[in-house]
Amino acid sequence: MSDSYYTPSLKARWVLRRNAILGSPGFQRWASRTPIVRSIARRKAAAQFDMIAGFVYAQVLAAFVESDLISYLNGHLRSTPEVAAFTGLAPDAASRLLHAGESLQISESLADNWWTLGEAGAALSCNDGALAMIRHHRLLYRDLTDPLALFAKDRREETALSAYWTYASKSGSQEKAADYSELMAATQPMVSQQIIDAYDFKAHRRMLDVGGGSGAFAAAILQAAPALEVGIFDLPEVIEAAKQRFANAPLSASWQLHPGSFKASPLPEGYDLITLSRILHDHDDDVVQTLLAKIYSALPTGGRLLIVEPMADSPHAKPMGHAYFGLYLWAMGSGRPRTAAELQIMLKAAGFANIKRVRTALPIITSAIVAIK
Repeated sequence: MSDSYYTPSLKARWVLRRNAILGSPGFQRWASRTPIVRSIARRKAAAQFDMIAGFVYAQVLAAFVESDLISYLNGHLRSTPEVAAFTGLAPDAASRLLHAGESLQISESLADNWWTLGEAGAALSCNDGALAMIRHHRLLYRDLTDPLALFAKDRREETALSAYWTYASKSGSQEKAADYSELMAATQPMVSQQIIDAYDFKAHRRMLDVGGGSGAFAAAILQAAPALEVGIFDLPEVIEAAKQRFANAPLSASWQLHPGSFKASPLPEGYDLITLSRILHDHDDDVVQTLLAKIYSALPTGGRLLIVEPMADSPHAKPMGHAYFGLYLWAMGSGRPRTAAELQIMLKAAGFANIKRVRTALPIITSAIVAIK
């Protein structure tokens, strides 16, 4: 809609006026010199530079992870020459990397030329899922080399990410299903722990994990609710990994694997809880709406659907929703970030009437919704 057909609201007029002031070089000079607002101006300027330099920061982190410096420094003091030898870098290059990491709290210097992990690096060292995603981001960065060109392709062409996530592939190939199943399994603990702390799985008798991959999510739930009977529904080539997991470590007295595609196959019945862990945001609205309707049909009266995934309106995490996941899923060629309100509308359209948010400790990692039939 053009400006000539839109009468600005009070909020719109305020935003336009605010932007005109903030975009004025004169105002910026005044703010930087005025004691009362100088600290605010400095914080805003730092935030603006962080946004400009964010890709470089991410690449510094990637260098630490891909070189295995996180593990090498963890619990140890290492000299700059030792780091250089470990990474295969020249001493000056190793020093430059270590100082860059220190500015981001990835590394920390305790004496001249002696290093260990900083606060951010120490917290990251035990998070295998985050480390796996950092390594995986190499594909995302490849697709984002020219972001405008990526948008212009309008998800019509194969990308590095769509080829990796084979269910989003333009070629229809499923040969690399094991690769993304391993990544999902590696990143699952930080998700499953959040929902185990927030939801009572012991209240259910049988759980079906749709899109359950290699069974990492189901296995984690069984640790918390060992009497639960579990079913896993996923593509035939993916379900093989789940078969191996449960064969080697039978965590339940009863479990069943259901090979199939939720885009084409009906869902098995007889489960009073169906879970979708990081599934919906990977798919477009038509696929999601059809899947929700299938789940509603498969559930008994009083059965529950539990949706577990990051949502675009997570408190204090808006950039994660529409910036990170928005571009990630665009590059992947399938899906979009959704707010909890958008999911609730889709759930109601599928037949669910009783829909509730599940409070999690870290919504930036995962949020949850439960819908009761």
